[in-house]
Amino acid sequence: MTGHRFFFLLRRFAVLVLLALPGVLGHAQVNSEPQLKAAFLVNFLKYIEWPAYSVSTVTICLFGRDTLGSYLSSYEGRTISGRELRIRRINGPDQVAECQLLFIPETEDARFGAVLRWVENQPVLTVSDADVFTRQGGAIALVRSDGRLQFDINVDVLNRAGLKPHSQMMRLAHQVIGTLK
Repeated sequence: MTGHRFFFLLRRFAVLVLLALPGVLGHAQVNSEPQLKAAFLVNFLKYIEWPAYSVSTVTICLFGRDTLGSYLSSYEGRTISGRELRIRRINGPDQVAECQLLFIPETEDARFGAVLRWVENQPVLTVSDADVFTRQGGAIALVRSDGRLQFDINVDVLNRAGLKPHSQMMRLAHQVIGTLK
């Protein structure tokens, strides 16, 4: 892929992220990295295909020290791919059954291994803002590169979880680890 095409696609994804921001966007600009991270999480839900579900909700679960909850709260109740979005805080393995996306903040890096075992081989998209997350068994890492927030994808993890990323998401990834089946 040429550099020009890559940046065109990256800008296109950024526009999609901005369009997903709360209605207050008309009154305020995205001026913080946590706001952008929250928008990325919501948009990831649109670009991942889960196994067939009969539930009417999609849930983003937040583990550990809450760094994004206040930024995600404005999305709660919105419709994402035909399902109502919920935001939940979890602190144990018995709570992950309701999660479609599990965010584990960088501050919880010492517990990555344990938390990732909770969702092993389950259709849960794991995301962190730790740049090493995909190399430690997570699905998506929000990373800072070239002064911008981007994301890395570990498709081997997605394959094991039975999740399928849309091709556009794969093209926009900063780095892809593994091979999509």
